[in-house]
Amino acid sequence: MRTAVFALTEAGAQLARRVGLALGDQATLFVSSRHAILGAQTFGRLREAVQENFHRYDALVFIMAAGIAVRSIAPYLVSKLEDPAVVVLDEQGRHVISLLSGHVGGANRLTRALAAALGAEPVITTATDVEGLVAPDALAAELGLFPEPHAAILAVNSALLRGESISYYVDPACALAPFYREELARRGLTVRELAERERETRPQVIISAACTEARAGRLFLRPMALRAGVGCRRGTPKAAILAALKESAARIGMPMEAITSLGSTVFKREERGLHEVAAELRRPLYFYANDVLQRIIEQYGLRESDFVRQTIGIGNVCEAAALAAGGGRMALGKTRFEKVTVALVWQQGQEWQESQ
Repeated sequence: MRTAVFALTEAGAQLARRVGLALGDQATLFVSSRHAILGAQTFGRLREAVQENFHRYDALVFIMAAGIAVRSIAPYLVSKLEDPAVVVLDEQGRHVISLLSGHVGGANRLTRALAAALGAEPVITTATDVEGLVAPDALAAELGLFPEPHAAILAVNSALLRGESISYYVDPACALAPFYREELARRGLTVRELAERERETRPQVIISAACTEARAGRLFLRPMALRAGVGCRRGTPKAAILAALKESAARIGMPMEAITSLGSTVFKREERGLHEVAAELRRPLYFYANDVLQRIIEQYGLRESDFVRQTIGIGNVCEAAALAAGGGRMALGKTRFEKVTVALVWQQGQEWQESQ
């Protein structure tokens, strides 16, 4: 996930370097202008830096007191279903604290990953994690699903904490129904037949794009669109692009069939390999003009390649093309393969129906 890292002090700026190394290309460092370091952007006032970048990134990491972080983000919070992940580190790097959007936003996963990389202690306080339970909203984040309605998340998780059994159902009409069943079984969760849902009174979790019958204690997990942005060299064959897409999906724990659309620059609209891949996967293929991709680059503060800019006039293709379909959360940042670059973005919305 694209992550902004903020640091106020000299010690914090030095730790930000280590965080940046742990996160790789997906991290952008922001440090106080009083403690500038190579490779980091600087700010005069933290509040203004947070305001500018809060909606640009999937995750925010603050290397400072938790109270400062809370006051900085408070004006921009909407809900646990929309806010970015927020993680806080003390400037000695002893503790990594999952502060906000632990499940849906992925802050708990980010906390564990950073703690492991830094040799720190992860601090996770969400009740289901503390009790070692599989929370449906955390499961949703792992499998590219969007939980709704909001009230049902609390109802189902509360039932779990009371020791109640939760019934899981997978709509057989879902394109990835076998995959979802396998993943639920792998986590020790029993899947019931969808037709039984009206006979059950216990709390329910239903994976479906179409079921809408709401009732108390019924949580829907909606499949999200997975947008693939693709860059490639001239003449790249179909096999190379397919291999890159398959490996990219595998890196986020998904099958290639989860990809719902492909996007690239108009400079690649004559690439036979891209058209053949789209035809084989039976997915729509979009080509975006430079001005569209440039707006996305500026909106999200995407990193640009000088070489790519000199070649086609813009400095980022795959990430910008993945986000151009309507924004979303970066599932996989720019990843290089032989002759191909791929980025993946999860997007909530109606266009999942394209692949159904």
